Amino acid sequence: MTKRPDEIALLAESGRLLAEVFGHLDRMDLVGMSTMQVNDLVDDLIVREFDARPASKGQYGYAYALNASPNHVVCHGVPSPSDILRDGDIVNFDITLEKNGYIADSSKMYLVGQVAPPAKRLVQTTYEAMWKGIQAVRPGATLGDVGHAIERHARQHGYSVVREYCGHGIGRQMHEEPQVLHWGRPRTGLVLREGMVFTIEPMLNLGRRAVRTEDDGWTVVTRDGQLSAQFEHTVAVARDGARVLTLRADEAR
Repeated sequence: MTKRPDEIALLAESGRLLAEVFGHLDRMDLVGMSTMQVNDLVDDLIVREFDARPASKGQYGYAYALNASPNHVVCHGVPSPSDILRDGDIVNFDITLEKNGYIADSSKMYLVGQVAPPAKRLVQTTYEAMWKGIQAVRPGATLGDVGHAIERHARQHGYSVVREYCGHGIGRQMHEEPQVLHWGRPRTGLVLREGMVFTIEPMLNLGRRAVRTEDDGWTVVTRDGQLSAQFEHTVAVARDGARVLTLRADEAR
């Protein structure tokens, strides 16, 4: 589960390029765009500008460069030309990028137009919860410490944490060991070692944590129809803490 320094350098390069993809999305007005239009733009950018590969495309038979998960969609939303982003929506874009054989994975919530305060608070708290988990990463800490930090922050603000999906090790393969749960008890679980690389990607719901998968076999939604939000970074365990390999330009950390 640990990577050599040269492997982490390659993962960091993939992460840097993926952060640039999100930088392009940051500059776009999403109102009126379809999620398929966003997918096609991201696909073209990764392939043509960065000479890289959208790692989700073809993975497990999935046909697209990203997952687009608006509003009550928890994760794995499938882009569609009929799924139009409208004023007031929130949407998660989950994107992977492979360069030189190494994969980076990250996702970010976008506020589309004028978004209601409850949705904004959910998005902001989910972002904070992800960073609480990242800040718990260091050699000698445990995965239980990471999950506990995330869940504690979510519960303090009245949100539930989805338990059916978790973070994961990453490298040459999209999904490697370990599994990174977004809840847990301190000082339990796998002890972190320098060189481990994995994702932290909590999903917080405005209502209950129960989810279901729609008939397409991909799209996961909240059972109660209330909003959900997610953020994700790829993180390496460094000597002095966490190194975020997918850190974006807008994140001064």
